[in-house]
Amino acid sequence: QVQLVESGGGLVQPGGSLRLSCAASGDTFSRYIMSWYRQAPGKERELVALITRSGGNTNYAESVKGRFTISRDSAKDTVYLQMTSLKPEDTAVYYCNAVRLGGFSAWGQGTQVTVSS
Repeated sequence: QVQLVESGGGLVQPGGSLRLSCAASGDTFSRYIMSWYRQAPGKERELVALITRSGGNTNYAESVKGRFTISRDSAKDTVYLQMTSLKPEDTAVYYCNAVRLGGFSAWGQGTQVTVSS
């Protein structure tokens, strides 16, 4: 079964950019639909972006459309979230998620993103 490790979080000023990475191991990467979620303090975890197994289709939360881009690299078994024009309200712990047919789901440990001046 797949294991996920996120990296790339940190502190950034409003208007800045960050790229999150999620490295997968332990199973065939192409079997999984990959997503990024986030959870801010006191709020529920929400879906930020999703990419299909082939990488041919993506979906975004309305709040990040036009600013965030999800992509996947099958050679590196890694999914990315490129975040631009960051806002304070993007501050959250960001989690990587993998889902395959049959319902198996795995989560990474999360990476903190803080947008503040």
